[in-house]
Amino acid sequence: MTIKNLIKKMTNILPDKVFICLDFKRFFGCFPNLKDPKTYNEKLQWLKLYDRNPEYTTMVDKYDAKIFAAQRIGEEYIVPAYGVWDSFDEIDFDALPERFVLKCTHDCGSVVVCKDKSKLDKEKAKAKLEKGMKRNYFWQDREWPYKNVKPRILAEMYLEDSTNPDLRDYKFFCFDGEAKALFVASERQSENSETKFDFFDMDFNHMDVRNGHPNADVLPEKPKSFDTMRQLAEKLSKGYPHIRVDFYEVDGKAYLGELTLYHWSGMVPFEPESWDRTFGDWIKLPQKRKNT
Repeated sequence: MTIKNLIKKMTNILPDKVFICLDFKRFFGCFPNLKDPKTYNEKLQWLKLYDRNPEYTTMVDKYDAKIFAAQRIGEEYIVPAYGVWDSFDEIDFDALPERFVLKCTHDCGSVVVCKDKSKLDKEKAKAKLEKGMKRNYFWQDREWPYKNVKPRILAEMYLEDSTNPDLRDYKFFCFDGEAKALFVASERQSENSETKFDFFDMDFNHMDVRNGHPNADVLPEKPKSFDTMRQLAEKLSKGYPHIRVDFYEVDGKAYLGELTLYHWSGMVPFEPESWDRTFGDWIKLPQKRKNT
């Protein structure tokens, strides 16, 4: 039996540490060094297992995170919410604008984008969101903050930049209040090409890094609100060993996307491999447990 099949068969049985170590070996060909982690991906596994700050559950809840972030950086940088409900049938579609986004608050990927309410296939949307509502995202990669997030459905403003149909993500890697690098996710709305990731340093110099997706053929330009994004990211990440703080830019204005604690869940290699150690050096772990 392969490691992949073993993990799939015993997903809800294996202890967190065993699951994480087996999953790590599947992607990297070796077990993570949890006693003295050095690389970025190893340290993310250590943080999953041993850094149990209760605030993290709030941060990964897509609705509660808005309240948490607004208290730190102000409401003007938060994507407006139209409502949050415990079930699809509770949604008052008459009260929603013509364009909006529906998403589950407790997982990743359960999203319905509505650009014209009169054409929304409600049955299809309901099926997708109700499937997400039954899912506990914790079991996928053992990211423990998701385990106790209450499943809900959130409606929020549809974001669109008037000058660029490709709404880009600007994702800042922050370490206890210091932003060290970011990547720009582009071509996410394209049906004919793969999403592109391009990494930059804090002077917006392009970095020779690939991680999960290829670089774009044409490099994305520096966002107008870059300095604002960086300042906000550093405010939001202060006091935490590592958070990836994500933003959108709409007509020159920054909007917080989400707070990500475990980029790719620490299961995607860097190219060149040396960047795994470089990013790892930026994480200063809390007082490490002995005999982990």
